[in-house]
Amino acid sequence: MAPDLDTLSRQIIQAANDMPRYMVALAGPPGAGKSYRSEQLCAAINRKRPGQAGVVPMDGYHFDNAVLGEAQLPLKGAPHTFDVDGLHDDLERIRRADRPVAVPVFDRPLDLARAGGRLITLEQRIVIIEGNYLLLDRPVWRDLHALFDWTLMLEVDDDVLVKRLVARWLAMGQDRAGALERTHQKDMLNAQLVKTSSLPPDQRWR
Repeated sequence: MAPDLDTLSRQIIQAANDMPRYMVALAGPPGAGKSYRSEQLCAAINRKRPGQAGVVPMDGYHFDNAVLGEAQLPLKGAPHTFDVDGLHDDLERIRRADRPVAVPVFDRPLDLARAGGRLITLEQRIVIIEGNYLLLDRPVWRDLHALFDWTLMLEVDDDVLVKRLVARWLAMGQDRAGALERTHQKDMLNAQLVKTSSLPPDQRWR
């Protein structure tokens, strides 16, 4: 049975105990609700342990459009369009727990990452990292796994993902044909990669 939010937050708090840093990876395909669920989980932990949880979004490590160039821009969101080395370095700094660490955040309406958009403080000893490819069993990406104390995978049926992704593209100004094309020719391809090529998580969450 999938854990509820209260149970999951208590489980993480207990596992973290008095550790100076406890890092939780929350992975899942595009449209699975990673941002929403990670903020929910963070808030649930902070209700029980005020100020002790924070969130690092993987999307902040998107390469800028100018770096990707016109040829690669349609593929933005695929594994090779992220600065995974930068993510790895920042997570190592966070794990050391010896000073605050600024991390970038992705501004979806502007389609760009904002450097230093969020600060992970020393008080935030439970850090939730959320993103599509955190458990991807591919070179470079799999090196992240050693930095996590506990891993979660969001499981969402494909038909639900499609509905959410189409709605997301429509909300961003795409017409229906464009929203369907981007959903099926980009997002759902990445979703299948996450579902079929990720390392087994410690727990699955529906």
